[in-house]
Amino acid sequence: MNDSLEWPTRDLVAHRVSATPQRTAVIDVATGTEWTVRELDRRVDSAASNLESVVPAGTDRTRIALLMDTRPAFAILFFAAMRTGTTVVPLNVRETTDELAAKVERSDPAVIVCERATEDAALEIAADTGSIDVRSVDEPVYDRVGKLVSTAVNQPDTVDSDPRTVEPVALERDETQLIMFTSGTSGRPKGVRLTVGNLVASATASAFRLGLDPADRWLCCLPMYHMGGLAPIFRSVLYGTTAVIQRAFDPESTARVLADYDVTGVSLVPTMCKRLLDAGWRPADALRFVLLGGAPASDELLERCLERDVPIHPTYGMTETASQIATATPAEIDTHRGTVGQPLVCTDVSVVEDGEPVGASEPGELVVSGPTVTPGYLDDAATAAAFSDRGLHTGDVGYRDEDGRLWILNRHSDRIVTGGENVDPGEVLAALRSHPFVEDAAVIGLDDEEWGEQVAALVVSERTETNTNGSFVVQSLVTHCREHLAGFKRPKTIGFAESLPRTPSGTVDRDAVRNRLREAGVDVTEST
Repeated sequence: MNDSLEWPTRDLVAHRVSATPQRTAVIDVATGTEWTVRELDRRVDSAASNLESVVPAGTDRTRIALLMDTRPAFAILFFAAMRTGTTVVPLNVRETTDELAAKVERSDPAVIVCERATEDAALEIAADTGSIDVRSVDEPVYDRVGKLVSTAVNQPDTVDSDPRTVEPVALERDETQLIMFTSGTSGRPKGVRLTVGNLVASATASAFRLGLDPADRWLCCLPMYHMGGLAPIFRSVLYGTTAVIQRAFDPESTARVLADYDVTGVSLVPTMCKRLLDAGWRPADALRFVLLGGAPASDELLERCLERDVPIHPTYGMTETASQIATATPAEIDTHRGTVGQPLVCTDVSVVEDGEPVGASEPGELVVSGPTVTPGYLDDAATAAAFSDRGLHTGDVGYRDEDGRLWILNRHSDRIVTGGENVDPGEVLAALRSHPFVEDAAVIGLDDEEWGEQVAALVVSERTETNTNGSFVVQSLVTHCREHLAGFKRPKTIGFAESLPRTPSGTVDRDAVRNRLREAGVDVTEST
């Protein structure tokens, strides 16, 4: 069989415009703008032309970093990068410049593309890491910042009939299209390499599980610098359906968007879903699925969704698998409460203990293999540590029933998932230990009704001996963490101890730490 029938030979927008140029590709809620596939293709072409001048073809540095929040320009640049054979490195706009600079240094992009709100941070990162070009999708504030005018979201489309200025490069399955950073549990964020093949396989498997309708409209209100926010954009172009972009989630406005735009699918984290329900939201008849991921969903939340006929699909996934690994249906949730469903098509999940598979209902580590799994990390040592002959070792513990449904008993033993964001306790611990008042500390997650979990720290500090409630030290720690950690990583509860509780083997007793913080921790939520 001709390989061109099996695999897209050009970027997905170029293929889609050949098939359905007149269909609506993107709706931008903020401006009311709607683009057909043809109009999207022209904007991608113009952006690709700009990128070629910044990242010339054939150079060694063929990566661009995107320091932008959710908006159509992000999608345009992603597909423009695909058209020019450039790798995209999305950066979390909520992180500090120190955190971002470390990721930029490791990924070595030729340019950072920012927006008005992140222009200062982009310039600071560029100054810290060397000679990196900085471009903005908005009108630049500083002379040193260039402008990518082609990505302006309100730009009139006047070039529909013009030929392309950039010839799309040939796509290769194994080419790295994305590098996404994730905390994991190693104490150092890992740069996950995702190939074109990973992304296409994930989109295909998801369609088999969630179903597909030509009239589908997938609402994107998650950050596009996360897989959960970018996946709907990629998938909608592949499917030939419409992506509805809401630049920031808000329970009241998101509920209106879901109804007013006849949205058929949406990706949410549990906190978002809870806020929608708290605001009185009830799904319209058009809504086919709510893909719920990023953190475990509580039984209470699932029950509330079923009571209001929310078509909830809890999912278990990772950045390393380009999103979903397993996804449950509403019917499964009703009869098998707590399951994340069966693995997606072509995704194999093994449950192993001491390197050997275990039987049904027996717990063990989940090991994943299949076409959605990353070929590895930027760090070869991290890749070697994570993979075996069976596949990618997730570090998550769970079990499966006789029908292959998965249950996740716990995420990585130490990892904290707050509002859909992964927090590595080791990173928070390092920041705390760099404070002159701190002798030692332990960082854990406490249950939180709003965010799922909150970061909490038990601190050993002699300074509290002269201040019984530790208020001076608390405020100093809060200020210190504000300077060194993104907001979602900062401790929301701080407690003090003469020494950390430990197990007989000498390791920190995390359950004892958790109990002490529940009993005597100081709530610093408002301060952080």
